[in-house]
Amino acid sequence: MNKNKDVSHVISMAAAATLDGLFRERVQRTPDLVAYKAYNEQHGNWRDYTWAQIDRQVARWQSALEADGLKPGDRVAVMLRNSPEWVIFDQAALGLGLVVVPLYTQDRPENSAYIINNSDCKVLLVEGQEHWQALQDVLGELRGVVRFLTVSALPASGSDPRLKWIGDWLPEDGGATRHLARDGNSLATIVYTSGTTGRPKGVMLSHNNILSNTEAALTVLATGHDDIFMSFLPLSHTFERTCGYYLTIMSGSTVAYARSIPLLGEDLQTIRPTMLISVPRIYERIWSAIRAKLDEGSPLRKKLFLFAADVGYARFEHAQGRGPRRLSFLLWPLLNRLVASKVLARLGGRLRYALSGGAALPPDISRIFIGLGLPILQGYGLTETSPIATANRPENNIPASVGQPIPDVQIKIGDKGAVMIKGPNIMLGYWNNEEATRAMIGTDGWLNSGDTGRIGDQGHLFITGRLKEIIVLSNGEKVPPYDMEAAIAQDALFEQVILLGEGKSYLTVMAVLNPDHWKKLAADSGIDAGAAGALQSEPAEKAILARISAQIREFPGYAQVRRATVTLEPWTVENGLLTPTMKLKRAKVMEKFNAEIDQMYAGH
Repeated sequence: MNKNKDVSHVISMAAAATLDGLFRERVQRTPDLVAYKAYNEQHGNWRDYTWAQIDRQVARWQSALEADGLKPGDRVAVMLRNSPEWVIFDQAALGLGLVVVPLYTQDRPENSAYIINNSDCKVLLVEGQEHWQALQDVLGELRGVVRFLTVSALPASGSDPRLKWIGDWLPEDGGATRHLARDGNSLATIVYTSGTTGRPKGVMLSHNNILSNTEAALTVLATGHDDIFMSFLPLSHTFERTCGYYLTIMSGSTVAYARSIPLLGEDLQTIRPTMLISVPRIYERIWSAIRAKLDEGSPLRKKLFLFAADVGYARFEHAQGRGPRRLSFLLWPLLNRLVASKVLARLGGRLRYALSGGAALPPDISRIFIGLGLPILQGYGLTETSPIATANRPENNIPASVGQPIPDVQIKIGDKGAVMIKGPNIMLGYWNNEEATRAMIGTDGWLNSGDTGRIGDQGHLFITGRLKEIIVLSNGEKVPPYDMEAAIAQDALFEQVILLGEGKSYLTVMAVLNPDHWKKLAADSGIDAGAAGALQSEPAEKAILARISAQIREFPGYAQVRRATVTLEPWTVENGLLTPTMKLKRAKVMEKFNAEIDQMYAGH
């Protein structure tokens, strides 16, 4: 914990009691401080919202929900991009004792329909015309929904009497904000897991699950009124919801909602946040862009950059008490001015910390950013753990690990190396699925994460793989696919990668290539990139395999890739090959490219 940070502003879990009670406390304590910043498309500028202003809107939404006959325990769904409206809807619902079900804006309509029906949602809030249009094919299945709401006015309301634009639905004044008294152990939200295989399961989280996780997180990394969080990871993702929403209420920090991922770079420089929450993919994209520019520039410039990152990382290791002081540290003021400060300026220039979770961040990438002066703190958890189980501390940060257990959470290594978790953050169970709950949580309260790991000397957890996702070759050799995929993806040629070989005599790869890097590889290899069948040609495969081999040279000899099939068409949520949390649906990719995979193993 940062000992110098004033924590007198933090609202305790005891004072909050519930998630809406947390919001009530914040409004009472700091009504006039800025709670949120959002871009106003109509006026083309950023707008500030105070806690008191948000509170008045919450009361209006509560009045409208009550008028629609909603009662405590009813489920309501929200499918919005990150915005003040997301927060207002959530707080209005929680204050009335409703259970909030978040949906991903990019999810497929049939998946959204399944979640809405499985949880029996009575209300669905969507953005506008695009979302409403996408729901048309499944509208007949959503008979249990009594009210569809849109934030943006629709050109034509259509024939469904349940549809309302919030401008017509909300009253002018909502009176006082309601906070129905109830137990903190009551159900607050049902969050459906991504579902890389099978149907998504509804994770039931209580008010106490999330509040305990939020309070523990603030003891690891203190934040305050002067901190600004940049929010772009979807609020339907529990990592963002706990750390980028409820935590900021508990600490009184400001949240700025990014306009979009493509505009994130511009927004970072405008808002100049002090805190960033992200999944590894964003850091990988930033590094990929930096690396591409370095490759285009002079060799001297690239050497200077890498030297600066190395010196900076050595300084970090020394500050952590793990490395010696070096003579090269004397060069840091110059290296900082020439290299590091310029990179950090692109991220706004004020970042105190960047948090990474949701998947493993390759150590090489965290090493680069930490070396340049951006302290990345990696953590670990699951939706089922609200979500944080472990986190690196600023003063004890081992980038290759996912940190130590947060307060009141226990970690142990169980059978077959399974990471087991126990604490007040463990979910209530899966919605209407006792069998799945029993398979996940033992009678002793320990949750089996499904990940494998080891615990280091200082209690840091190192994730080593997945229990069920190990490729076993026909000779019995075992290969961890994620480690090799991550290594291959370090080459900017590869956008997305899947390693194959279960039960086979050798490994193969399916991959999506970066179009620009493919053109360069083709030119260097004497291949006409625009010719029909160029991607599938023997020279192309030979060149691609050479690039793959260069990335996996440190893996055992039996873990060699013999064949590769590539495409330029990305695997996306829309084409059913990614989950809304950007995880690859391996089975779906294998199904789609079944013929190509068979061809790679023909005759073997």
